[in-house]
Amino acid sequence: MSEQLPPQLPKSALHQLSQSLGLRTLVVMLLALLMLIPLFFADTVVKERQADYQAALNSVAERWGGKQTLIGPVLVVPYVEHFTSVDTISDENGESRVVSKDVFNDRTAILLPQALEIRANLNEEHRQQGIYDALVYNATISLSGKFNHAQVLQSSEGERRILWNKAFVALGLSDQRAVDTASSFFWNDGRIDMQPGTRLSKLLPSGFHIPLSVNADSTPSNEFKLTLNLRGSDGLFFAPLGQTTAIRMTSAWTHPNFQGDLLPNKHDITAAGFNAAWDIPHLVRSYPQYWVLEDQQTYDLHSFSAGVGLHEPDSLYTLIDRSVKYGALFIGLTFLVFLAFEISLKQRLHVLQYGLVGAALSLFYLILLAAAEHIGFLYAYAAAAATTIFSITVYTGMILRHWRQTFLLFLLLVLLYGSLYLLLEMEDYALLIGVGLLLFATLLMMYVTRHLLSTPK
Repeated sequence: MSEQLPPQLPKSALHQLSQSLGLRTLVVMLLALLMLIPLFFADTVVKERQADYQAALNSVAERWGGKQTLIGPVLVVPYVEHFTSVDTISDENGESRVVSKDVFNDRTAILLPQALEIRANLNEEHRQQGIYDALVYNATISLSGKFNHAQVLQSSEGERRILWNKAFVALGLSDQRAVDTASSFFWNDGRIDMQPGTRLSKLLPSGFHIPLSVNADSTPSNEFKLTLNLRGSDGLFFAPLGQTTAIRMTSAWTHPNFQGDLLPNKHDITAAGFNAAWDIPHLVRSYPQYWVLEDQQTYDLHSFSAGVGLHEPDSLYTLIDRSVKYGALFIGLTFLVFLAFEISLKQRLHVLQYGLVGAALSLFYLILLAAAEHIGFLYAYAAAAATTIFSITVYTGMILRHWRQTFLLFLLLVLLYGSLYLLLEMEDYALLIGVGLLLFATLLMMYVTRHLLSTPK
């Protein structure tokens, strides 16, 4: 018996299937999905370069100074508490007698300022680490205010004597290695040199202390003043330790990012820089103005701070990473435009031609990344967009050989990449712009398919 072959479809049926618009649309959609593979590799390269950039920033911060938080000053007052203990005891004969005994307890009082004023001026600088630019600052900070230790001397029983030869003022700082200069600490009319270490390892792990070799019992209110020049990066913050704390900050930096637990009461940002003011009462904090160290009460002076973040509003890696996230949308829209050209011109593009156009769209992000690291984001975006638009337009013109449609494609690509730039620069309006692009693509397909009618059987 002769082997029977399966019946073959008529050539007319195969031809109709190959010319099916529905099948063509599915093929184009599949190609668009396949283009996500090179887009994924482009996204991986962007993230690797972003990690290298962050490592460079960390390296600069380690040598220059990182985010700084200034906490203080704190007055530490050791004192002796003296009271008389009176007890009635009975001897073996049953006779009672009164015994008095002097008791002396060593205590350490922690006092925060009654008033604290902080003035800071930040001067931005730039440090190079290879091809990367790190934003850092030099800050001039002046502290002034007063302490009132009257409450230390108040006692319901007995008396207290302050040991001024053991008293000191502590000042906490995140990275004390970044201090350039520090003026002497002024306590009332006396000048005292600062010493390393806070002597309060749990309360203030790093910073300085100023030993008070003066007797302040003559007046319970003592004024202080200090000026620091320190380096840092990323941000500068202060803890509002005063019963009333006033912070005044100025800088030529035009992109401040006010952070912390409390925003400034008022601020002004101009082309010349910014100035900000905080007026903070002690009621907003979770710790008191005065406590005794031996009572085993623990308070976190780092729990409340106010300040400003000093960094680029949107680094080029953030912008490029955001642009890659729109890559699938842009590949889909570009392929949709090519499908519309196929329908309107009744010409078919080869699968390989779609692949080459998709490769050019994916290369846009690598060109943008490579150029932005050297010439900045704006010029790199213009160069990458111009290269991509020019290559796709010329290639399509050689395929279609219709200069009007080629010019229309050029305008559509310009509109597409112009919209992408707006998406990156105006993130608050990203949804609106994205919806507008999808609406435009829908209307375009509705226009080019207006004459398509299904043929009745």
